[in-house]
Amino acid sequence: MSRFGKIGIVAWGSSSALGGTWAEVWNQYLDNRTCIRYRPEQEAWVASLAASEEKKLQQLIASNKHYQRLDRSVLLSMLAAKRAVQASPWKNEKAVGLYMGSSRGATGAWEAYFEQFQSGKSQLPPQASPLSTAGNLATHTAQYVGIRGFASDQSITCSSAVHALANAVAWLESGRYERFLAGGTEAPLTPFTIAQMKALKIYASSDLSTPYPNRSLDLDKAQNTMVLGEGSAVLALERSPDQALAWIGGLGYAREDIASMTSVSEDAIGLQTAMKNALEEAGLTSVDALVCHCPGTRLGDQSEYAAIQAVFGERMPPLTSNKWKIGHTLGASGALSLELALLMIRHQAFISVPYLNTPVLKRPIRHVMVNALGFGGNAISVILEAAC
Repeated sequence: MSRFGKIGIVAWGSSSALGGTWAEVWNQYLDNRTCIRYRPEQEAWVASLAASEEKKLQQLIASNKHYQRLDRSVLLSMLAAKRAVQASPWKNEKAVGLYMGSSRGATGAWEAYFEQFQSGKSQLPPQASPLSTAGNLATHTAQYVGIRGFASDQSITCSSAVHALANAVAWLESGRYERFLAGGTEAPLTPFTIAQMKALKIYASSDLSTPYPNRSLDLDKAQNTMVLGEGSAVLALERSPDQALAWIGGLGYAREDIASMTSVSEDAIGLQTAMKNALEEAGLTSVDALVCHCPGTRLGDQSEYAAIQAVFGERMPPLTSNKWKIGHTLGASGALSLELALLMIRHQAFISVPYLNTPVLKRPIRHVMVNALGFGGNAISVILEAAC
């Protein structure tokens, strides 16, 4: 703990295939059916927004003519951040910082403008550049929420949201801010993005008979099963709050140099280091549950499992993932995994993967680790500690 005290999570907001309220999301996790659906026009499985969330997104767009030009990832960030602030005990504070993570940024807008450029039928509009850059994720979100503090975003591939959390923690521990928003957003269900994932040979097949297109954490699967999803989640962090939903107990991060295209190694030394550092900072040798990154690829899932085995050994905690439920939301995935961890702590119930024989967790859930990994060998782990 720094001289400025512990960092607590006082609220969060999200928007995804699970819904948008804490109750909706929890009820979805209690339902063993996946939110992934087949989209014929793209010949791909996807996890798009819940119908109720799509309606709210369209209402947001209709509320301001300028929002009609914003990328979907920006709008999702705005929805989630507003909910985080509304659920927090903050009262119109302006001195709040914001860090948003996204792997691809305003990908839908970029693809649309580039297609217009290639067609040669008309000149690009002047907003093409500013609205297709990553920077407008944070700036539009900060403006919408009404905060005046430091606002920035970053891309460190699929670990972007948890890296945003780590940066927010650093700002809070520095003493410069008392409150910070941090999270991730992604809207990758675009033709070009899905085509890229298919080119890597990691996307799920078009077998319409399977009840679980993404088989995250299934170490016996015969083929890759990654599926893309869209969504956003934002956490409200505070330095030494009077009331916290959970504390940031430990953080660990590492990067390994790997020659493979996806930067995945068999023993995931980088992830091992990240988990060990998080445990050391938290003063723990194990945790009560672990939310894995496990994207549903054969090598990715096996590599992470091998790393967890190497770190925990006989103290292996129960493992879970939400990729089977909402797909891989790329840069937002870490934030949505943190949402699952917060809900398990809040309800003192472990959410297992339905097609795995996970033992029933009977002990209290006090500490939950969340892993996030990304291209480039980036690995980061965070431990949430129950507040009471």
